[in-house]
Amino acid sequence: MNASGETLYNGIVLPEVWPPRDVDEEGTAPLPVPYLDDPPAVICIDLGRQLFVDDFLIASTSLTRVFGEAKIHEASPVLSPETDEEMDNGYCPMAAPFNDGAWYDPEDGLFKLWYMPGWFHSTALAISRDGIHWERPDFDVVRGTNLVWPNRDGYDRDGCLVWLDHDAERPEERFKMFQYYRYDTGGNGTASEGWLHTSPDGIHWSDPLVTTPVGDNTSFFYNPFRKKWCMSIRRQSANLRARFYRECDDFLPTWDRDRDEVLWQRIDNLALPDPALPDHRVALYDVNATPYESLMLGLFAIFRGPENDICAERGVPKTMDLELGYSRDGFHFSRPNRTPFLASSRRIGDWNRAYLHAVGGVCLVVVDEVWIYFTGFSGQSPKLGKTDVGASGRSRRVMYAGASTGLATIRRDGFASMDAGADGGVLTTRPVVFKGHRLFVNVETPRGELRVEVLEENGRTVEGLSADQCVPLCVDRTRCEVLWASGKNLSSIAGRPVVFRFYLRSGRLFSFWVTDDPNGASSGYLAAGGPGCTKGRDLPG
Repeated sequence: MNASGETLYNGIVLPEVWPPRDVDEEGTAPLPVPYLDDPPAVICIDLGRQLFVDDFLIASTSLTRVFGEAKIHEASPVLSPETDEEMDNGYCPMAAPFNDGAWYDPEDGLFKLWYMPGWFHSTALAISRDGIHWERPDFDVVRGTNLVWPNRDGYDRDGCLVWLDHDAERPEERFKMFQYYRYDTGGNGTASEGWLHTSPDGIHWSDPLVTTPVGDNTSFFYNPFRKKWCMSIRRQSANLRARFYRECDDFLPTWDRDRDEVLWQRIDNLALPDPALPDHRVALYDVNATPYESLMLGLFAIFRGPENDICAERGVPKTMDLELGYSRDGFHFSRPNRTPFLASSRRIGDWNRAYLHAVGGVCLVVVDEVWIYFTGFSGQSPKLGKTDVGASGRSRRVMYAGASTGLATIRRDGFASMDAGADGGVLTTRPVVFKGHRLFVNVETPRGELRVEVLEENGRTVEGLSADQCVPLCVDRTRCEVLWASGKNLSSIAGRPVVFRFYLRSGRLFSFWVTDDPNGASSGYLAAGGPGCTKGRDLPG
């Protein structure tokens, strides 16, 4: 057993050797999540809403966990190919992120979407005041266009990711970007490399810092709980796509693959094949992550086939769905639900027929909803037939044609809920500790009720904070304070380990948190932000 290392905000103690180097490369069993097998004796809940996506917080329960489903917004697709650049000379039209990024920028109150305009073209930026209707500003990078990184002769832009760094010490590094480029080596084949850039405004970017060799669809994310920049690196492992991981204090580090990089995520035997392609080996295509409230939220792109050569032969896009994962240490992700969070429609003619991609930042919080922008491919081209090959660049085939940007939504914290029917049920937490004195919940009980009591570690009810004295909640709110008829709050037990016991009838409990803010600000992280948030967090206003 490794000696103890860093202690995280929630009480998890990392091993001395970090990041872990013991991932079984050729195994097929789901990867272990050590903190679920051995949780802290006392969990600190001072930071962010506490979600029930796993059993980390739960000592016992008779409630049923139900995983939420994202719903595609009726305005989707919210961005489709229109401009000359996006139409790609009629070959492979695209106006959608290939990861890239969707963020809310509080400095100018705008939603911002970085995306690929035309297959393997440059990088463009669209803006919106409501997140639904998008504009393409005329920037000064390439006059008359909304490009923020122009085409370069001999280079094909592949994957990209943009991050809005609210805590950047240098204003010129407020935005970060990784781009993956393929280029012609002058008749000797094609090479590739990763580029790291920074920018003060997301429009004008620094010259690239070139990384060591990485695979396409490599990306990165920031873990604010540990203040680490983390690379999600695509490589082959055991003849399948896998993700490797490296972390650094600085976004622009010195790269050393042999020393810094470890196997991180791979496919396992719980991956579900596409019923239409039962013989295809399911693969892990991509992993994007973001901080959401008190944990890291991941979108896993699961590739269900066919392989590239078959897609080219049949003239169809690759089938890929997006599934959720959750991490409380930033490295190990639990994936309890293998039903797609967002699935390819698999219908000919649909804008989201196949090849779905997550977006950098993963999601935004807009009032009572989580908004998830994503990319879908129709596999339809104005100019190419099923087996035609287009000019002007790499892979101009219909399998990469017709990409648009969609929007899906889900209730805030709605990734999972603990549910009870008319007979009711109980959930008891593990011992927790906090500094605040107000308890808030996200609950749906318009035809039922929720009551809460607080217990000492010895099981004795805290005076004045019993279930009988709790004012029942018969509401449907994403932010609702729990009160007791005694007039007491949590101030007398702040700093002491206690247990919460939730009594739920005919309803759904999504999250709980403790705060000093009368309006219920959680101080948690809000992924890619949203209107009303401060520096990407739910801070008191």
